[in-house]
Amino acid sequence: MKTEAMEKWLLELTAQGYLHLPAPLAQRYFPADLLVALPRSDEVWLVPLRGPAAGGLLLKQRNARGDRSVLIWEALPPHALPGTRHAVWDNDRGVLRVALQPEPE
Repeated sequence: MKTEAMEKWLLELTAQGYLHLPAPLAQRYFPADLLVALPRSDEVWLVPLRGPAAGGLLLKQRNARGDRSVLIWEALPPHALPGTRHAVWDNDRGVLRVALQPEPE
C-alpha cells in the first residue's frame, strides 16, 4: 500500500446538484472531462474515465480559468444540502473522495 499523503481540495455543491471543481484539480485528475460518481456511505467517489466510449458524466467548463462543473445529484442522498465540501484525492484507489457533509460556516 502506498503511503503518499492525500491531496486535499475544497469544492462547492450547488442547490441544483452541481459540483464545482477548480481547474487544477480537473486538469490533473480528470483530463478527459469524464467521470463516474459512486455513492459510498458518507462520501461520493468521483472516478475518472479515459474516453467517451465509457459513458459517464461530463465535466463542463464554467469559466475562462478552466474550472469545471458536473451534475451529480443522482449520486447524492435525498435532501443533500448545498455548500462547501472537503475532497481528497485517494491515490491508492484512483478516486476523488468528496465528503457528503457540508463544511460548517
